[in-house]
Amino acid sequence: MKVLLVVAVVVLIHGSYATLIIKGPTKAVLEGDRVTLECRYSDSELNISHVHFEVFSKYMQSWHQVYERSWCFYSMVTVQTADSLVLTIPRVGSYFEGPYRCVSDAENVTAPDNSSQPLAFKVHYMGQLSLTREGYTRYMSVPQDLKVQLRDDVVLKCSASSSEELSYFWHKKGSDWILPSSTLTLRKVSAEDEGEYTCMAENRAVESLNKKRTVRITVLPEDASWYESSNGRLILMTSAAAVALLVFVLSVSVFLCRRAKQTKTSKGPIDDHSQKKPIYKGSSESLPSACGDKQPLV
Repeated sequence: MKVLLVVAVVVLIHGSYATLIIKGPTKAVLEGDRVTLECRYSDSELNISHVHFEVFSKYMQSWHQVYERSWCFYSMVTVQTADSLVLTIPRVGSYFEGPYRCVSDAENVTAPDNSSQPLAFKVHYMGQLSLTREGYTRYMSVPQDLKVQLRDDVVLKCSASSSEELSYFWHKKGSDWILPSSTLTLRKVSAEDEGEYTCMAENRAVESLNKKRTVRITVLPEDASWYESSNGRLILMTSAAAVALLVFVLSVSVFLCRRAKQTKTSKGPIDDHSQKKPIYKGSSESLPSACGDKQPLV
């Protein structure tokens, strides 16, 4: 009997408190999607005007209130309705990931009932595919038509930034082979290796994020000049830029040296004020003095 009485009291106490509820995305969120979060009380008669959104910062390891005009949350818009508070993110990015919660600052609400359970959502994204060639910086992208010399080695690397680990595949047009790797390696290329190669990146969590990029490999004839290849053109462009920079530096140096020399030769004799004649007391050039010093004033 006493147990039932205690249970009834506990239920009565908890029933007198209304809890905050937060609602949000129920499916995968893609970068650029519109996301809406909603705060409301379990009892719709309570005033929602004392409620605000908070987001947990993984860098600061603390909760922070969400402001519309804050530099980090400038794209967020908060709208209050009769019984709810709605937070809208027009274009979500990975930096908008939560968790989020609703918090009440009303005086008659005490912890732990002053905040809702945290709600977190993951933003799935995938950047553009990048193709780089072995031996070159990743900032030098592979051209769409890659021209190589006969018996050269071609090693291409395919990569992309993503919220999940990606699976890469290489495929040659007109062929039935598929290479399950992010790196395409062709040793001592011949005319048979010429063709279109496509790199495919698959996101297993979200199929709509799958992307691909195609590069055509052209094998030059044996008598072709070295500068006809993509490598040769890159060397010529780099050398031309280096020569132009060197000429500019030398021109500036010569100009500054000539200017310094002209400035030095155009100066007249130095006026040494220390060679002026001494001024004696009582002369027309003397200054009034109260002391009896008879030494000349220089």
